[in-house]
Amino acid sequence: MAKVTPKKTGAKKTAAPKKKTSKKSAELVSLSAELKSLIPKLDEEGLAFLVKQAHVHLYNMQVDALNNTLIKDEERIKVSVSKKKTVAGGFSGIKKSGSGSSYYIVYGNESIIFSREEMELLVKIVLGEGTDLEIRERLYNWLSGERSDLLYAASIGNKFDDKLKDLVSLLKGHFKLKKK
Repeated sequence: MAKVTPKKTGAKKTAAPKKKTSKKSAELVSLSAELKSLIPKLDEEGLAFLVKQAHVHLYNMQVDALNNTLIKDEERIKVSVSKKKTVAGGFSGIKKSGSGSSYYIVYGNESIIFSREEMELLVKIVLGEGTDLEIRERLYNWLSGERSDLLYAASIGNKFDDKLKDLVSLLKGHFKLKKK
């Protein structure tokens, strides 16, 4: 049986980058040769200046790399926050059915159906007299007695819940009472 020996990877690691960056390597070799040819012609002050500039340039390259990383992180955070908003949802709209006999209150990915009469009652409660807390209390009491499914879907526990404020704002923004 033939003896199997692992290949040495050291040669391939140095060869691979040269193939990928042949243009950069050629330019780098050219610039390095030009700089080497200029070094003997420079005095000590000129060399010190070039070394200082090289350090400044290396520092700037590191700062650019760090800034690019921060920008990518901020973009990832924005994407994850917008995904959380769409997943977490909240009250995002009211849709009227095609026949007009019912309405859908959209919470997150759920649509909770209400008859036209129920929606009229909700709107009367929301557009009625009283402070914001009184309106939310009347709305919560009606929902808990008649339509607890909405309270359950939205995880509204009491009249102080901010989601109830969002529902009030949504209803006020979509409807107005007509005077008879």
